[in-house]
Amino acid sequence: MPGHDGGRGDEDTSWAARLSEPGSPVCTPDWLTLREPADAVARSVELARRAAEHLGDGPVSVRDLGCGTGAMRRWLAPLLPGPQRWYLHDRDPELLARATEGAPDAEPVPGDLTALTVDDLAGTDLVTASALLDLLTADEVTALVAACAEAGCVALFALSVAGRVELEPADPLDAHVAAAFNDHQRRTADGRRLLGPDAHAVAAAEFRARGVPVTTRPSPWLLGPAKAELTEEWLRGWISAACDQRPDLRPSAGAYLQRRLADLAAGRLHVRVDHVDLLATPGRPPC
Repeated sequence: MPGHDGGRGDEDTSWAARLSEPGSPVCTPDWLTLREPADAVARSVELARRAAEHLGDGPVSVRDLGCGTGAMRRWLAPLLPGPQRWYLHDRDPELLARATEGAPDAEPVPGDLTALTVDDLAGTDLVTASALLDLLTADEVTALVAACAEAGCVALFALSVAGRVELEPADPLDAHVAAAFNDHQRRTADGRRLLGPDAHAVAAAEFRARGVPVTTRPSPWLLGPAKAELTEEWLRGWISAACDQRPDLRPSAGAYLQRRLADLAAGRLHVRVDHVDLLATPGRPPC
């Protein structure tokens, strides 16, 4: 579990994540709640409005893949034409229950979203997801792109990690943690090699190879004293993933976290975590 020693004995794990495990498809509701305001600020409103233009006047059928607690629907629905019908996909029943609570326009769809086919997308106008592509393999991204393109669905994929993090002031350990984190995002897990920060570029290339127009926009998290709780949890998750990838970083991790938390408490730590939003706008298939 996050925040526990994971079998490391008496090793100091004070740096460990409490709520988040970057690169893991398993997300706690508390982590998703904590990050929701930052996600809402970061996502590209421009791309959401462009998606709405392609959808016309409605009604609109939307599939939200890896919906979590439903944050994408809460952010995107006001920007789309109505009426709308949302199909919320997640393999976690607790998250699905939260996502559909008080949402009469939403229907839960449990199960493995990587198995979606073009037939599953029949009648769907928009496929969307947030912070999902980087958790997929190249084959899974290719299959998802192919299904969207063949079904003629508009696709809006938000907040894919870009592999770039900037911290001010700088610390000598920053680059080592960042490199290890990116390697962790690209790791092989349960026989699946995740794309991590390469995912958005792979998705864009796959859409373009099928003749589908693609637009991307930066969607960075800007963290710091104004988002102190999220910044600390992000730091812990970032460091934890780096240490999982490179155990030689563990002896330095506690002191590194404490330096960064001291910078945060003093109001001088500012972090930019780069993400990318992607919009693909296929034409409708012939009748």
